[in-house]
Amino acid sequence: MNTSIAHFVQEKRKLLKLTQPELAEKAGVGLRFLRELENGKESVRLDKVNQVLALFGASVGVIKNREV
Repeated sequence: MNTSIAHFVQEKRKLLKLTQPELAEKAGVGLRFLRELENGKESVRLDKVNQVLALFGASVGVIKNREV
């Protein structure tokens, strides 16, 4: 199953019973950024995405595709 970053962050936040403002503060990002991330905005800063994901023990990185 392919889980989007938006869905992953939203589900983890809800599991920890955090509001968006609480998660934004803990991650050190703005509330607007977090809302856009959870809404699936396609153009977001990866450094900030990784700030949020770090709270859940995850990060965004490059995955090499198999040679065809």
